[in-house]
Amino acid sequence: MSDSFTGGKLKFKGVKDGKVKKKKKRKLNEDAIKSEIKSESEENSTSTPTADTVSKPRVTKTRAELSFLKTQQKREAEKILKKAETSHKERVEQFNEHLDNLIEHFDIPKVSWTK
Repeated sequence: MSDSFTGGKLKFKGVKDGKVKKKKKRKLNEDAIKSEIKSESEENSTSTPTADTVSKPRVTKTRAELSFLKTQQKREAEKILKKAETSHKERVEQFNEHLDNLIEHFDIPKVSWTK
């Protein structure tokens, strides 16, 4: 290891004069942009799509995907009907009963050696 340390700031490899050249932004001519927009709008207005040229998007789902979606919709409908048959009050009562039946795991049991 050499003890000759020159000091100074770090330099980028392959860059002369210690300056990084930035890319210049290209300025577009406003007139050229306007003429492009006009030409595009004229092309769109002259070529109106007819029923023959417009094709409908094809369904690309497999039989398995279609059956999955069908069963998913069916299950969701059943879930909605199940929720609709009980009122909010009944659901709260059922929940409270469930909580009463649970073991109180976090309660500290009474420990007494004298009694």
